[in-house]
Amino acid sequence: MERLSRRPARPPRTPVALRGQGPVMAVVALGGALGACARYGAGLLWPTPHGAFPWTTLGVNVAGCAVIGVFMVLITDVWAAHRLVRPFLGTGVLGGFTTFSTYAVDIERLLEADAPGTALGYLALTLLGAMAAVGLAAGTTRRLISGRQG
Repeated sequence: MERLSRRPARPPRTPVALRGQGPVMAVVALGGALGACARYGAGLLWPTPHGAFPWTTLGVNVAGCAVIGVFMVLITDVWAAHRLVRPFLGTGVLGGFTTFSTYAVDIERLLEADAPGTALGYLALTLLGAMAAVGLAAGTTRRLISGRQG
């Protein structure tokens, strides 16, 4: 009787797009957890009473966007950063720290508290503040760097 040889099963092939992405996903997850914890901590330190203007979330989002502006200039114009630095700090930490979901919930709570004017003001101020913060921080960082190099 002839014996059939059994080959060990080959592991499934990883799609080309996912090869080497494990470390990137890991640092994004770790950074996101750290950033989200920092944001949560800010909310515990400076809680927003029901129906009040959510200054803490506004401050977190604007500050986070300013740091993003500085960071992106530094890692693109100044430092030759390791390939995991940008996903860890930019996408992970700062992405977890800044928060669109809390911003949306804050607007919903303001509307439920019958404060549509405050909700609209918060909506506009957050968008304008975040965009201005990233732009001003990036521009200022570029000017400071060019002043040091010149």
